[in-house]
Amino acid sequence: MTDRRLWSYKEIAAHIRVQPDTVRSYRKHGLLPPPDHVEGGKPFWYADTVRAWVASRPGNRGRRAAEES
Repeated sequence: MTDRRLWSYKEIAAHIRVQPDTVRSYRKHGLLPPPDHVEGGKPFWYADTVRAWVASRPGNRGRRAAEES
């Protein structure tokens, strides 16, 4: 089953337990995947895109299971 819900900076931040400004900084520095959708100039990512990105981030191996629950 795929999760096609669109997440903003706020939802991504909550998922990885950081502030939305941190997620914005990740994007600015090329650490976040390109947005799946842009509406009104605001970027959005599919939940599946974010989960795949989190799984591939170095240093998050121990937290991955907790984030998926």
